[in-house]
Amino acid sequence: MKMRLDEIARAVEGKLQPGTATSLEVTSVAFDSRALKAGALFVPLEGERDGHDYIESAIDHGAVAALWADERVADAPADFPVIIVANPLASLQHLAKYYLAKINPKVVAVTGSNGKTTTKDLIAGVVQTTFNVTKTQDNFNNEIGVPITILSMNSNTEVLVVEMGMDRPGQLHRLSELVNPDIAVITMIGEAHIEFFGTRAKIAEAKLEITDGLTDDGVFVYDGDEPLLADHPLDKDLRRFSFGRQGTNDIYPTQIEESDWETRFQTNRWQDFEFTIPLIGDYNVNNALAALSVGELLKVTPANLRSGLAHPNLTANRAEWVKGNQGELILSDVYNSNPTAVRAVLQAFSNTELTGKRIVVLGDMLELGDHSEQMHAGLADAFDSQAIELVFLVGTQMTALFTALMKRYQPEQTLFHYSADQLSELAQDLRQHIAPGDEVLLKASHGMHLEKILTTLTSSDNE
Repeated sequence: MKMRLDEIARAVEGKLQPGTATSLEVTSVAFDSRALKAGALFVPLEGERDGHDYIESAIDHGAVAALWADERVADAPADFPVIIVANPLASLQHLAKYYLAKINPKVVAVTGSNGKTTTKDLIAGVVQTTFNVTKTQDNFNNEIGVPITILSMNSNTEVLVVEMGMDRPGQLHRLSELVNPDIAVITMIGEAHIEFFGTRAKIAEAKLEITDGLTDDGVFVYDGDEPLLADHPLDKDLRRFSFGRQGTNDIYPTQIEESDWETRFQTNRWQDFEFTIPLIGDYNVNNALAALSVGELLKVTPANLRSGLAHPNLTANRAEWVKGNQGELILSDVYNSNPTAVRAVLQAFSNTELTGKRIVVLGDMLELGDHSEQMHAGLADAFDSQAIELVFLVGTQMTALFTALMKRYQPEQTLFHYSADQLSELAQDLRQHIAPGDEVLLKASHGMHLEKILTTLTSSDNE
């Protein structure tokens, strides 16, 4: 982005300090004082500490101006441009909405209990074969991340693909009203965040808030195999486009072939085309179908649809194969976890071809509430001791699965359990069991930090 300071002040209805050079140009927006780029507008937000306290760090790292809460106007830095506002977070959102209207791209919003990040990446891969695209980076999918994503757009952006996360009612409503999507995608309804919602039906209600801000001619793209989506009466008469496995959907697969590194499939809509995605597991076909749905709605040609799916820029640690330092292959899926996702990746992992043994490392699935013990224990029937030889579990909630698996595995021989603060011990024990040709699956909620295990298994310092 490029925007003069006086334009930003008007957009957020803020007040520039007297003597500020109104023609000063801002080229980016950031809330982390350590990670901003030269030319940035610093937005101090309240977290564990008040972001206003980091203004000197922001200046040292190249910030050229800042938003500033009026309640802290007495602490505003001297001789540094600030825009006085009532609420910096609200002003960040107002600025994003202003900039979005200024660039005016088509907006594709994506949410879902599982697969939203992969689907976002596949959509961007498909659409960028034809248009200039900006997409959500990393986990910038909440009230702060979505505005930052919008403000990261280049002026030539034609399509914005924005991921939206949710952990409470009303959150997606506000995000949808912020971006006013032309296409709203729900990948599926699972158990993620059931601690806060109680039932899958209430999760579906909250996910459907993504349609609240749809443009008048917008399209709702959804998993048509899910009754909670397919049968839900929405407030507006929306155009719908469904994907899934059943022949009643607008797009569905007619053939699927899996391998250890990719998945190939054909669909009812382009019968002469075989599509390939660089992901294992037929569950990822649904994510690809969602991407194809968006591509067709944006009139991407079949040849470009195929090319875009085959060569997406995928976010790290979402079912990503990584080479370990002992000659093993690691399937890293350490960003989030819930029962549906674990079952799907276990099935795919259990069917790979290998010369060694399969080892599974699972950490707690968080935010399952009163259902947690039952849902953890219920994963036991997804384990085949002939296909998966060693199981390492970490976290308090995994105690239930450990107990359930004792009928199939021998504790301290093929079945191991660790507390969340024993990651170092887990990594050390795991390394002793790994040999060249083995495959290791790492899967847990992000709060369990299994990425530390991944670092240990891949670091050259441990070779």
